[in-house]
Amino acid sequence: MRDDGRKRGGKKIAVPVEGGCLAGHFGHCNAFELFETDAAGGGIERSETVEAPPHEPGRLPAWLSALGVDVVIAGGMGRRARELFRASGIEVVVGASGGAPRDVVQSYLAGKLESGDNPCDH
Repeated sequence: MRDDGRKRGGKKIAVPVEGGCLAGHFGHCNAFELFETDAAGGGIERSETVEAPPHEPGRLPAWLSALGVDVVIAGGMGRRARELFRASGIEVVVGASGGAPRDVVQSYLAGKLESGDNPCDH
C-alpha cells in the first residue's frame, strides 16, 4: 500500500462518475469519487469528488495510481487500462452497474457488489 497519509490498512477506492452515478464507461467519465476506508476495511471514513483529466490512453491509470488508489470499481473498462492498473498493484472490479457511488462502494466493502460482463471490449 502506498504511503500517502491514509491510515495503515485502509483502502482508497475510485469510482468513475457521470451525472452523480457510476459511469458506464471508465475512460469517458467527467469525475471520480474517491473513498477512503477505515483500517478494518468495513466502512467509509471520507470521500471527495475530483475532476477527471482529459481522456488519453494510459493516462487515467497513472493518474489514479499517483493519487494512491488501491481499488477501481467501474462499469466498463478497456483491456489496456485493466492491464496498467494490475501492473501498478491496483485491484480492478468491472461490470458493476449504476447507482450512487457510495452505495456501490458500500456493497463492495460488504462483499455484496454484483458485477456482470465488462461492456468494453477494446
